[in-house]
Amino acid sequence: MFLGHANLNTLDSRPARAGLPISIDVTSTPVQPDQVVRVRYEVHHTGGTAENGCVTARWLENRDGSSYWRAELGPFRRGDRVEYAFEGESSDGGALAPGGAFTVMPRLFLALLWHQHQPLYRDLCAASPRGSFVKPWVRLHAIRDYYAMAALLAEQPGVRATINLTPVLLDQIEHYANGGATDIAQELTLKPAESLSSSDREAILSSFFDADWHNQIFPHPRYAELFAKRAAREAFDASEIRDLQMWFNLAWFGDEFRKGSVELVTGEIASVRRFVEKQRDFSESDIEAVLAEQLKILRAVVPVHRTLQDKGVIEVSTTPFCHPILPLLIDTDRATIDRPGAGPPRRFAYPEDADAQTRLAVEQYQRLFARPPDGMWPAEGAVAAFAVPIFARNGVRWIASDQGVLARSGQWGYRVERPDVLCRAYRTGETGDDVSIFFRATAPSDAIGFHLQNASDPEVAVREFIEGLKARYGGGGDDDDRLLTIALDGENAWGAFRDDGRPFLRALYRQLAQDPDLETTTFSDYLEGRAQAGVVEARVYDLFTGSWIDEWGSAPGVDLGTWIGEPEENRAWELLGAVRDVLSQAPPASVGGQALGALYAAEGSDWFWWFGSDQDSGSDQEFDDLFRMHLSNALRLAGQKQLPELALHIVPHASVWTFAEQIENVAHSDRLVIRANCPGILEWWVNESHGAEPLLPVGGVLAGAHRYERTLGPFEPSTREVVFRFECRHAGCRGGAVCCWGRTYHVQVY
Repeated sequence: MFLGHANLNTLDSRPARAGLPISIDVTSTPVQPDQVVRVRYEVHHTGGTAENGCVTARWLENRDGSSYWRAELGPFRRGDRVEYAFEGESSDGGALAPGGAFTVMPRLFLALLWHQHQPLYRDLCAASPRGSFVKPWVRLHAIRDYYAMAALLAEQPGVRATINLTPVLLDQIEHYANGGATDIAQELTLKPAESLSSSDREAILSSFFDADWHNQIFPHPRYAELFAKRAAREAFDASEIRDLQMWFNLAWFGDEFRKGSVELVTGEIASVRRFVEKQRDFSESDIEAVLAEQLKILRAVVPVHRTLQDKGVIEVSTTPFCHPILPLLIDTDRATIDRPGAGPPRRFAYPEDADAQTRLAVEQYQRLFARPPDGMWPAEGAVAAFAVPIFARNGVRWIASDQGVLARSGQWGYRVERPDVLCRAYRTGETGDDVSIFFRATAPSDAIGFHLQNASDPEVAVREFIEGLKARYGGGGDDDDRLLTIALDGENAWGAFRDDGRPFLRALYRQLAQDPDLETTTFSDYLEGRAQAGVVEARVYDLFTGSWIDEWGSAPGVDLGTWIGEPEENRAWELLGAVRDVLSQAPPASVGGQALGALYAAEGSDWFWWFGSDQDSGSDQEFDDLFRMHLSNALRLAGQKQLPELALHIVPHASVWTFAEQIENVAHSDRLVIRANCPGILEWWVNESHGAEPLLPVGGVLAGAHRYERTLGPFEPSTREVVFRFECRHAGCRGGAVCCWGRTYHVQVY
């Protein structure tokens, strides 16, 4: 009797993958009616243990003088090393034959990318670093998100991820941590409550409730009490103002800092638990102590990422410096715009700026992390075939975008609904001037970013999420590995999660580490493993010019219309072009690094995102002011005359009514924006008109708070008053909270 090894495969995929059965085909010669064929195997687990097994093969057929058999083994766990051999018996005796060995690969590789970014809030022409930041969001997200998102990964051995840190964000963190810079809200926090001017008091009362009501205000009794007092339009004494100064800062600390002490990677201990427990009657020294805790965390943000990258826990990727939409810097005439009525502005084409923003990102990364970056998340995942050479010549090995871009690439598009098409690495660009490219799976990425915060039990939500990933992306009959890319915002989503998203993230990392079918990886390590195995990536041909988002109101399919094509967006591009033209014609000696830095800040994607009707931040006029400030600063720092058009608003400025800032008057010609942090119904009366409509969700993401609003107006000359009331529809709302009062409010129209 002779035994031969015919084939090794899995019933569902090749090579051998975790959680799936393995089949081994065997031949025996000659054909005999009483034969028995077995496969004996030994499994070596990753933990060092081993076990033996034996499976009797099933007869399949007789053909050409031989019998064919199949033995089904497993399923096995990820990382198992399986060695096997054959034995046979018949009336003529027995036979032994060597088999082989295989290592069980994960059923699915998973690459998580958390994207961290804020635009430039620093006024480069400020006389002093103190108060030079117009907005506090870099500082506040640092104490809630930027340190913790890396540190949480270190808590769970075996889980790895990529964290994308934009250079403009890191630059601002450095100015806080080491440059003595502060923001306007920080300076207001430091002012003694007894000596505040009336305008300072109003600024504090209007803006220091800018946090998620249900996760950052209502859980803290004193903060909730102060919010109710402000909503009731009651006067605040100095002690209450000081408590508000304190709570606006306390509420933004991550859950671990509020509930305990954290030993930072720098060796310092950070905690505000004693102040959370105190709740009220804070002193000026308490406020100074809390701001000192913030500074500890800010100083530890870069070190924790550098340390964990050196240990192989994370990969840190980057973005062109100020987060520009690179294809639009290269040539706005090549933009994909498919919204009816939209069209390009006067041409802006400065490919040298696209190259400079990429080069500056690489240089900063090298300085901070003592190595060049391997990968970049292009701003908003915006890519184009003509932008790829810029990445390649700056040494970038990989980039990532969205599955919508892959779907529209090539002559006929790619079938991204097929996991074997989506879940892989590709190459794009011309040979010798190309990079690897990954495409994020839209549905699971958006599930974390926009939907799972409403789950009542994070453990159950994560379990269902992971099982859904395996069911959707983990099967199939392809021979190649499958790599699922999940990429999303890694800072703003957590304001809507209970306890800053910590229970959800810990459940996610723990279940990923324990799941025998999945293996988390980083993009660079995945590519390195492929290279060592001699695998050559398939090419994406005719890479589409697109991003991760499909502009609202446009034809189906991702495009660049979120940043260009509408009148406000085009006016901004033309202002940018006018300033850029001035600088390009100025004597080179006058256009130094700071002038270009201000210009590059204005080239960032953030301003254009909020212009137009396709996106609404709830603060569009503030972004308008910041955008034009950077353009004015670019001219000022280059010694050039100001352009008069920079003094004119791009977006209409509106009067905004909030529970914390209940304006009393609005002009006939103005718009009245009524804003809440809860979903709900706005019922309103204007003259003889009456309406009841849901508030619409708006961005507000830079503040990390969910916002909803309705716009009324402009008004007829005969209008004297707007009357309205709000009915909260938040699923977890407490009946006694500010949003559930059901009061009627009046705004006079003049």
